Amino acid sequence: MNWSDEGYVLSVRRYGEAAAIVNLLTREHGRHAGLVRGGMGRRLRGVLQPGNQVAANWRGRLAEHLGTYMVEGKRDHAAGLLADGNRLAGLTAAAAVTEAVLPERQPHLPIHNAFASLLDALATSPAWAVVYVRYELGLLSELGFGLDLSQCSATGVTEDLAYVSPRSARAVSRAAARPYKNRLLPLPRFLLPDTRAEYAAQDILDGLKLTGYFLEATIFGPNNHPLPAARDRLVTRLGRTI
Repeated sequence: MNWSDEGYVLSVRRYGEAAAIVNLLTREHGRHAGLVRGGMGRRLRGVLQPGNQVAANWRGRLAEHLGTYMVEGKRDHAAGLLADGNRLAGLTAAAAVTEAVLPERQPHLPIHNAFASLLDALATSPAWAVVYVRYELGLLSELGFGLDLSQCSATGVTEDLAYVSPRSARAVSRAAARPYKNRLLPLPRFLLPDTRAEYAAQDILDGLKLTGYFLEATIFGPNNHPLPAARDRLVTRLGRTI
């Protein structure tokens, strides 16, 4: 059997001398791996970089087999970020987290589209880090672990929401949080619904702490896996800006 699709490179791992096992985030087939013959060779090495968009044809005798890919480059996102270490770290982290959390061979079109939007932001927007945090929030929601940031879990008010409960994954207002705010996670205003608030570097780190906590609590921790090293490197790099 075989199919054709378009997708984004999430990871490339050497297989033998010249081949590679490539994980793609495809539009119709979700996260899907395949063997690319010559994937480590000169012709394809530049194409098979995390974040790059490719046209792919997958062929396998049975659907559950690894199968092989024939790939053709469509858009080179990685090369355009080489001059900006922070943005390149954002791309690498997004690819690593996406590969780690998505179940294989299950379509997740909202994530595919959100990944495309993140790549555009990495290339053009000064607010790319905000988009990155929102992307991780979207991953949690798509996988059934969404946060409720619409109102205070204690009082029901919708104003002055400033924290998130690590137990309920719901927002808490500043007033309601006073007795136990040290046990709560800061909620950056840029994550609130219908809000275009200004943000500082600390707000980005607070956002990464928030999504990182719930990624670890709901997905990585229960499976005895750490958060990807690429994500840790992103947090470290951005932390140096404060």
